[in-house]
Amino acid sequence: METEMNFQVLLYYNYVHIEDPETFAAEHLKLCNDLELKGRILIAHEGINGTVSGTVEQTNKYMEKMHNDPMFADMVFKIDEAKGHAFKKMHVRPRPELVTLRLEDDVNPKETTGQYLSPQEFYKAMQDEDTVVLDARNDYEYDLGHFRGAIRPDIETFRDLPKWVRENKEKIEGKKILTYCTGGIRCEKFSGWLVKEGFEDVGQLHGGIVSYGKDSEVQGQLWDGQLYVFDERINVPVNRTEHVIVGKDYFDNQPCERYVNCANPECNKQILCSPENEHKYMRGCTHECRVSPRNMYVDEYNLTEAEISERLERIEREDGVSQP
Repeated sequence: METEMNFQVLLYYNYVHIEDPETFAAEHLKLCNDLELKGRILIAHEGINGTVSGTVEQTNKYMEKMHNDPMFADMVFKIDEAKGHAFKKMHVRPRPELVTLRLEDDVNPKETTGQYLSPQEFYKAMQDEDTVVLDARNDYEYDLGHFRGAIRPDIETFRDLPKWVRENKEKIEGKKILTYCTGGIRCEKFSGWLVKEGFEDVGQLHGGIVSYGKDSEVQGQLWDGQLYVFDERINVPVNRTEHVIVGKDYFDNQPCERYVNCANPECNKQILCSPENEHKYMRGCTHECRVSPRNMYVDEYNLTEAEISERLERIEREDGVSQP
C-alpha cells in the first residue's frame, strides 16, 4: 500500500528589495522552524529564492504568511506532492546574489529581462526552425534531462554561462533565442543579460521547467529525461506523455538516471551511475579517487586492503585498462 502524499515541496522566488538580508534571514529562519519546515532559502538585497518541504498544513501556513506580507503578496509557489521531507535540515542564509553571475554590471530583472513565454508559447516557439533553445543550467543538470534539441553549454556553474555565450556567439547570433531553467529564477537574469549584450529576440520559459511539466495542455512534451532538483529527490519527471532516458552511466555509457557523488570528498563530482557500477568502482570517478585515503565508500563498507586490491584488479581485468 502506497504512503499517502501528505507532504508538499514548495519552489519559489521573488525579486524584491530587502533592506537588511542578514536580519531578514534570521527572522525568516525562526518562522520556518516554528512551522517545522525543512529546506534551503537564500536572502539577498534583490529578493528571496527558496525550496522548502513540510506537511500540507505546514506549507499552506507558510504560503499564507508570505502572501500576507506586501513584499511577497504576488509570489508564485510551485507545489509538488511528496511522501516526506525533501531536506534533512532548515537553512536560511544571506547571500550577495540570489543566483551567482558575478557580473560587473549586474542585471535587474525588474528592469531588463527576456520576453516571458507561457508553456504553450514556449512549446510552439521551440518548433520554429529559426529558433535556438539554450539551456541555462549546469552540465550535470542537462545530462539528466533537457528539451529536445537544446544547446548544452559546457559549464559547471551558472556564473560561467556569460563567458560561454561570448565564446560561442556564432551558435545563437541572428536567431530567436529561447532559454530555460528549473524554476525560472536563473533565466530572469540570464535572459536580461542576453538583451543587454545586444541579442534582440530573447524569450524565457516563464515559471521554468517545473511549470512546463505541470501545464495541462503541454504535459511536458518535447522534454527528454528527468528534471534535476536540488533536494533529496534528485530528479522528478516532466514529460507526461512519454519517457525518453537521455542520461548515460559514467562508466559504461548505458542508459541511467541515478546520480551519486564521487566518494572522494576532495572531488565530490556528480556522476550518473548504476548500483552495480557504484560498487564495482567503489563510487570513485577515477582511479585516484578510488584509492584516496578519504574514500567514503571504503569507510561505509569497511573494505579491507585485500578487498580494495581485488576490486582494482577486477576493474583492470574487465575494462582492459592498466591502473596507475
